[in-house]
Amino acid sequence: MTEIPEHLLKRAQAAREKAASEGGAAASSSDGGDSRIPEHLLERSRAAKDKSAGGAVAVAEKAAAVVAAAPASGGVPVGAGPGGHTQRLLTVVKSGSIQDVKAIPVDKVHTWPHLLAVEFVAALACTAFLFFFSIFVNAPLLQLANPNQTPNPSKAPWYFLGLQELLTMFHPMVAGVTIPGIALFALILAPYIDRNPSNKPEDRKFATSLMTVHLMFWAVLVIIGSFFRGPGFNFVFPWRDGLFFEL
Repeated sequence: MTEIPEHLLKRAQAAREKAASEGGAAASSSDGGDSRIPEHLLERSRAAKDKSAGGAVAVAEKAAAVVAAAPASGGVPVGAGPGGHTQRLLTVVKSGSIQDVKAIPVDKVHTWPHLLAVEFVAALACTAFLFFFSIFVNAPLLQLANPNQTPNPSKAPWYFLGLQELLTMFHPMVAGVTIPGIALFALILAPYIDRNPSNKPEDRKFATSLMTVHLMFWAVLVIIGSFFRGPGFNFVFPWRDGLFFEL
């Protein structure tokens, strides 16, 4: 067991002797007839000195206890902090949770695997359907192209007829670049303009209106190019001049 160092024991003994001598001097001065200090002041002074002497002894005893807790090799005392400091720990602060726990369920799922798994299965199903459909049904292809005879009217596939219809009305730069570019740019900006978090169609009037206008604009152009354009890509009435459109 580690012994208390001699200098700490001497310091504690000196503090006790000093306190005892001061207490005795105060008592002798209070007993003498020549002292003019009131009795209540002497009692207050004596109590203060006894209290200070007791505090010094307590400090010396605490220091002796800390030294006694040190290892025999003379290193840092047991329980000391960084650098050998022996300050007391005032309090322990309980850390909060790093995850925000919400009791209310939200209508959201993770993209993987919930969404992508369903989309992958749907893509496989569509591919299998087209594969077996192409085995039993021939594609509606026309005869081999004759470079000496150009069909009249010469129409693009139905999904490009809207663009071909625009080319009959505007300059190619406007019809092929400007108008489609503005439409695509408006669709890109739509989520940033309409920040409504609801997924109900009745609450998304702006997004619904924008998409409806876009689809109707393109659908009208496709219908005109398919059924109302005849030889020379001139405007005709299908119920009077016939239908110049093939799938």
